[in-house]
Amino acid sequence: MADAPDRSHLARNQSAWNRLADTGSVFAKVASDEECREPIKTLDGRGWLPSSVHGLDVLCLAAGGGWQSILYASAGANVTVVDLSTSMLQNDEREAERRGLRVRVLQASMDDLSALPDASFDIVHQPVSTCYVPDVEAVYREVARVLRDGGMYISQHKQPTSLQITGRDGQDRWVLGTHYYLDGPLPPAADRSYREPGTTEYLHRWDQLVGGLVRSGFLLEDLREPYRGDEKSAPGHFGHRGLFIPPYVRMKARRLPRSQSPPVPNDHPLLWTP
Repeated sequence: MADAPDRSHLARNQSAWNRLADTGSVFAKVASDEECREPIKTLDGRGWLPSSVHGLDVLCLAAGGGWQSILYASAGANVTVVDLSTSMLQNDEREAERRGLRVRVLQASMDDLSALPDASFDIVHQPVSTCYVPDVEAVYREVARVLRDGGMYISQHKQPTSLQITGRDGQDRWVLGTHYYLDGPLPPAADRSYREPGTTEYLHRWDQLVGGLVRSGFLLEDLREPYRGDEKSAPGHFGHRGLFIPPYVRMKARRLPRSQSPPVPNDHPLLWTP
């Protein structure tokens, strides 16, 4: 009998994010009144979302905290938010009740959405979070399952090179101290610029982040690297780090009709960028 997969990272990450939410982390900031006045503009500075999401079924995946779900609900979407953290989901519930909005919350891991039926969402929107599970393609497969054909998947991830950074040398140069082909969780690092305290994180390679997406039944429509550099920042500051290594990647993908999903012939690539 095969050994059961190790799921110990779930309890550790749940505890870490409960603590972050309970101590007022910036990642648990609820949507402001000003942001809710133009929710689509707040959510989408790149023009990826439709001009209206009214009546659409939206899954905010691993997105608890009272920001994303509240904005989508303010724009008239039917919102479900999934998160592992109890405290983060409580923020969504409290803020929705305060604003008179309807938001469904579900405590679950992003790579196991078995409580949600097939083809039940028009949009899945996922902030930076796949670094907390060992298999990003398991997340993609679940997203592909719950999205309707033609549905949109917007996601943001930590870039692998950023997660390879372990600190700086004596000349203030950033050091790639973690193996790119690391098997297992990331080791502790002296540089914590883009590492949340107390969490277990995993490095996902580009072939997993992008290749895994298209192999899971998606057409990649756009890819961006958010700029986080600051020319005025001192060495060691995350703004200085951002001048050398972009920390994040954002992707917009479309669920292919199930009749067109992989496997497909090699002469019909699924990767397309404008």
